Amino acid sequence: MQPESLDATTQPKGPLNWGEINFIHTSDTHGWLEGHVKERNYGADWGDFVSFTKHMRDKAGEKNVDLLLIDTGDLHDGNGLSDVTTLNGEVTNPIFENIDFDLLTPGNHELIAADVAYNTFTKFSKMYGDKYLTSNIDICNNCQYGEPDEKEWVSMGRRSRYFTTKQGLRIMAFGVILDGTNNNKDMTRIQPAAEMIEEDWFKDAVNRQDIDIFVLIGHNPVKPGIPKSESSFPLLMNAIRTMRPKIPVQGFGGHTHRRDFHIYDNMSSAIESGKYCDTVGWVSLDGIKSQILEKRAAIPEEENALIHKSTMMESADESCSKTKDFDIQLTRRYLDWNRLTFAYHATGSQSISNTPEGLNVTKGITDSRNSLNLTFVYGCAPRTYCISCKPFGNEGNIYTLVQTAAAATVVDPDRSANSRMIIVNQGAIRYDLVQGPFTVDDAYIVCPYTTTFRFIADVPYSLASKVLDYINKPKTTTKRSMTLDTISSQILGYDECNNPSAHNRSELLKPKSLFRRVLDVDTPTPGYTTCDDLGDDGDDTPHSEIPEYTQPAHVQATAAFPADGQPDKVDLIFSDFLGARIVTALNSANPPKNYTTDDTRLYLPGDFTTNTFLPTYASMAWQDNINDCPIGA
Repeated sequence: MQPESLDATTQPKGPLNWGEINFIHTSDTHGWLEGHVKERNYGADWGDFVSFTKHMRDKAGEKNVDLLLIDTGDLHDGNGLSDVTTLNGEVTNPIFENIDFDLLTPGNHELIAADVAYNTFTKFSKMYGDKYLTSNIDICNNCQYGEPDEKEWVSMGRRSRYFTTKQGLRIMAFGVILDGTNNNKDMTRIQPAAEMIEEDWFKDAVNRQDIDIFVLIGHNPVKPGIPKSESSFPLLMNAIRTMRPKIPVQGFGGHTHRRDFHIYDNMSSAIESGKYCDTVGWVSLDGIKSQILEKRAAIPEEENALIHKSTMMESADESCSKTKDFDIQLTRRYLDWNRLTFAYHATGSQSISNTPEGLNVTKGITDSRNSLNLTFVYGCAPRTYCISCKPFGNEGNIYTLVQTAAAATVVDPDRSANSRMIIVNQGAIRYDLVQGPFTVDDAYIVCPYTTTFRFIADVPYSLASKVLDYINKPKTTTKRSMTLDTISSQILGYDECNNPSAHNRSELLKPKSLFRRVLDVDTPTPGYTTCDDLGDDGDDTPHSEIPEYTQPAHVQATAAFPADGQPDKVDLIFSDFLGARIVTALNSANPPKNYTTDDTRLYLPGDFTTNTFLPTYASMAWQDNINDCPIGA
């Protein structure tokens, strides 16, 4: 744990359930290997996780069961430790590599920047060898120095992996990223899943006879029907099931930054395990038909309490076979990323036993943060500003803060007397700004993107005033209203968790009630309160719900307006990539002239970006208590 980090105060509700095969899953870490230094629930760092996985593997060995470690991508963009270096991930990738994952696959953030993609291909994927799966991702092997006459496309990793576990289970694994990924198309290409499943190599791999279980990993939502992130997992599950109707499939997804678990049929399911090193996913499976496992002694019954039988899931696809001969028993749990949780499950004590490897990783993270100047303090944030726990317009809402900060800092000294309107999109902000010292690291955590500001000069106010409503219309048409939601810690714009049917809930309550214990605290700390296809008992540590409000897709700040009335014209300023939409919005209002992107130009020097306006504001407005800055929640 990093020196300034806080440890958790609430321990898990009970021991994990171990099966014949067990999985630890991470996804969407986005460089957060230092952990959340200001948030107690998630204060462990990667060194603590290294120690935890070592203890858990030792524990699996003592139980004579299998434990596999899986990661489903997005290692970049979201934290100073990964983002401040010229090559994104130059520091964090070697730190990440201290864990010997059994299966890995890239996310879209490994494919956006050409240099990151090529580094992932030539170094990171080679570190993990046949464990790094890219079933539908190719990379240009001769594009690193410019556009070649003819591109040489090769797989970024391995298409599949067949292996036998320590306990003798025979596994076929695939790694598939979702269709429509935002990738660098000059350097990488993604084959649609519908095409991939028709490839001979895929059919041959699925039809191999000596397989006990399929493992499908991917930077892919586990639930279908997610706006702009449609999962290809249902298609893939169905393709495997059509060819191999009696072999179980366990999936591991990502991308939506959710905790989630989805049942496809009576032998197929998948988990998503949060984001930003806040969650460790746990899955255990029993009942796999294997000649080798059938020869082994059964696991003691008491260690298989709290089992959910997938044949209970009547909401699964009715076309799927529900023959009881092929039942798979499973459990899932979402672990908070902190030392108290790791100690409880790894050693059964209040403090985890640090391994030499883990301590070395922790020290390396501390040294890197200091050498990269990530702990430099711009100012003392007087309160926490959250992305969704407060309604827009509230003082504790981060988009309200964005309005204030942009108005104060996004100003060209030569045009400061001109009235201006500044538009920033919701996606520029990636995380809450937590009360306490606002550091270089926090600047990348809250807004990692280095997007410049452009503008159109002297736009009639009558036109400019219509732009925000125009560009917000497509984004704000959702099933949610602006009233309070009670699904906490979930990605914006995602539909509410659908509870299992009444039948499922009654069945699930039976085993759950056998194991739940009374906690030592009267009021749980705020945090994840997850509902998935197996119910609402998946969170390892009980939390109180965090309210969630829908936010506007874009916010607008104004500055240098007349004290009374409105200006005749304004400088209309916006994030660089919004240029085309701004032009379209202006032209929709029937202006006297037709606007084009040629009318836009850089408003401030290129080193002033969406990543720098909040630090600039902190240096101006948050200097009180800077040498004794209290950390809040």
